[in-house]
Amino acid sequence: MTSGPEFVRPPRVHSGPIHLAPADPAWSRQYAEVEARIVESLGPIAVVVEHVGSTSVPGLDAKPFLDVLLLVPDPADEPAYVAPLEAAGFLLHVREPDWHQHRFFRAYDPEVQVHVFAVGSEEGERMLAFRDRLRTDGADRELYLQTKRRLAARSWTRIQDYADAKSEVVEEILARARG
Repeated sequence: MTSGPEFVRPPRVHSGPIHLAPADPAWSRQYAEVEARIVESLGPIAVVVEHVGSTSVPGLDAKPFLDVLLLVPDPADEPAYVAPLEAAGFLLHVREPDWHQHRFFRAYDPEVQVHVFAVGSEEGERMLAFRDRLRTDGADRELYLQTKRRLAARSWTRIQDYADAKSEVVEEILARARG
């Protein structure tokens, strides 16, 4: 039997369109600072720390949240990383043990979303492949941007619904990335 996500903290309330900010060169500098905080707090437990999501793609409009992929040896071993991340300002919001052992953290100033998966996780590899494709393929980057703009203009009650609505184009781009 599978269960849905466990919300450790209430989900963000949203009602209306999604705000997409123009690409900002400051995002890469902000990410470097966030990465340093994560690595300093976790040491070798942080096996991989990568900037993912739209803010990691130069020239791409994005919700102004930095998405971080954090791969650890075992996401179910929360004592190894939750308290140190929370001490560094990254608060656990969601556990999804039935979906690749995903854990989701947030931080503010700047707004950060940390996605924790296991080293070798299929979902982690998908996130990196998608990011890399958007960084190197202008046609797919433009397709994704136009899809984001079209969907962002709609009214949404949950940001996750907006993210889910992009799934078809994301899968299409990933299929090309995998050749």
